[in-house]
Formats: sequence, structure tokens, C-alpha cells
Amino acid sequence: MTPKPDDGDERAVSAERGEDDRGYDVTLRPSRFDEYVGQAKLKENLRIFVAAANARGGPLDHVLFCGPPGLGKTTMACILAEELDSKLVMASGPAIEHKGQLAALLTKLGRRDVLFIDEIHRLQPIVEENLYSAIEDFRIDIVQGEGPYATTLQLPLQPFTLVGATTRTGLLTSPLLSRFGYIARLDYYPPEDLAAIARRSAGLLEVTIEDDAAMEIARRARGTPRIVNRLLRRARDFAEVLGDGVLSTVRTKDALDRLDVDDAGLDEMDRRVLRVIIEHYKGGPVGVETIAAALSEPRDTLEDVYEPYLLQQGFLARTARGRMATERAYAHLGLVMPPGRQAGMF
Repeated sequence: MTPKPDDGDERAVSAERGEDDRGYDVTLRPSRFDEYVGQAKLKENLRIFVAAANARGGPLDHVLFCGPPGLGKTTMACILAEELDSKLVMASGPAIEHKGQLAALLTKLGRRDVLFIDEIHRLQPIVEENLYSAIEDFRIDIVQGEGPYATTLQLPLQPFTLVGATTRTGLLTSPLLSRFGYIARLDYYPPEDLAAIARRSAGLLEVTIEDDAAMEIARRARGTPRIVNRLLRRARDFAEVLGDGVLSTVRTKDALDRLDVDDAGLDEMDRRVLRVIIEHYKGGPVGVETIAAALSEPRDTLEDVYEPYLLQQGFLARTARGRMATERAYAHLGLVMPPGRQAGMF
């Protein structure tokens, strides 16, 4: 008979399982350009820039990645560090609260290392100003003392590469934006690339998936690799508990329906946004603040999380008078657009 583990063993096993689950996103990240699926033009440009930097033996020029969440900005920063054979130091814009923390990050960087700052548009103004000399002249100024006895100490830095990531390019100041040597925008992925990502991730998770099932996940993933991996893991859970562990097309569709993700990739909250506009405000126009209040959601969440995909897919129109539901939104929800509405929308 198998001995029953004591409490300590159970806690250890539980902790190990929890750590494994948190590590899934990391283990599914590609580490080289050859493993990265999609963004072909961007990837090819970066491959050339990295090859040139390696040939010169100097640092890569500073790079800014911008675009919606989940498209691979952090992954691309990790790949750059790997391809440069350099150390990656990661930080978040809101976490760098004063210039002392910035100095601590910069002074521990070695030659050709990569400093990745996520949500770089949320840096404090005083921190951002101290970053200018660091990325332009590879030095940082430290002020010692106060008043007439104050002196400035210049600390030299090793040549490094700053990689910034932002979901709100418009919030970056012009001085910071102009100091990046290459500004790259990551676009939503086509279903074919997302299906390839689903098959790759399924292989890493040791899950058998049919090609049609991978495409089904891809079509409902809102053009975003992060959502592909999330849906894949949840579909795997349903397949393991309710089936034989194989992600067939039928099992995958059933799992996605249980998750309230429809054929267009819209979840329950997306449909609520459209229904509020159509049913409460006759299809619009209606202000974003009004929609946010009706949904009990912050305006920023509505604009940054839900609206981009609805706008891109043509379910929502943004006009000078407010948001309006399109003919496609009516059709997707099984509703009929009132006569004459389409002609007067814009």
C-alpha cells in the first residue's frame, strides 16, 4: 500500500504544482527568432539589427515596442537579449518611483546588456528626465548635497540597450520617443499564425490537438497569442476531465462555448458592451463615460481592453458624437438594425 504523504509533503507538492502553473506562460514563450511565429517584417528587421550589433561588438540601438496587450512585446525583448547573448534586466514603469531606483538598475548593467521597461509611458517625469542622459550619453547624474553646496556626480554607465514597451504610444513624451532608434508596432495576428502558435504550445504542453481544433482556437483568440495560450490551457482542462485528453474539434468547440467565447472571439463582456449601446441607447451615438457607467467599468478598461478589438473587427464605430453599434454588431447579436439606421450612422 502506498504510504500517505505527511502535511509537509502535501504542501511541497501543492507549491510545486502552483509554481508549474504560473510558469506556463514563460515556458511557452519562444526564446529565438526562429521559434517566433508571426510579425514577419518586424522579426526580419530586428534580426538584421541584431546581426549588425553582434558584428560590431556594440550594443543594439534602443528599441520601443508598441501595441495592444498580449502581442509579444515582452517576448520580443527576451529574444533580443538571447540573440545578443546578453543579460536581460526587467522592470516596470510604475515600479520605478524615483531616480535612485533607476540608478540602481542602470549601474548593475554590463556592456551590451538589455534593460526592458514595460509600460514605459507610466514613468515618473523626474525618472524619465534622468533616463535621457543614460540612454543618450551612457551616464547618469547624481546630485549630492543641497543649496549652494550641492555638487553633481556623473556616473559612467556601460553601453546598454533600452527596450521599452507601451500600450499607449500617445502618452509618451516627444523627448523620450525621439531617443529610440527603432520604433516597432506589433499588429494583431492572422488566424493562420495563431493556429501555428496553438500547435506549438500544444506540443510544449504535451497535448494532442487536431489542426481544425487549433484553427478554432485561433479564430476565437482576438488576434492575440496570449489569448491563444489561455484558451488552449482551458480547453485542455476540459479535454482531460471530460474526455480522453485529446483536443478534437468537437471537444474544443464545446470548451470554448463553455467559456462564453463565441465564433467571433467575443466574450460575455464584449457582448454586454454592444447590447448596452443597442438596447439602452438605440445603437448610439453614446459617450464612452456613459457606457462605462452603465457597465460599472472604468473608462480606461473600456478603451484599452474591449474597444480596440470591437473597433478593429467592425462591431463598433467611434464618431465625434460618441460610440455607435454597426450593422455587423446587430447581425452578430441576432438583432435587426432599424430601417434607415445604416444610412445615417456617420
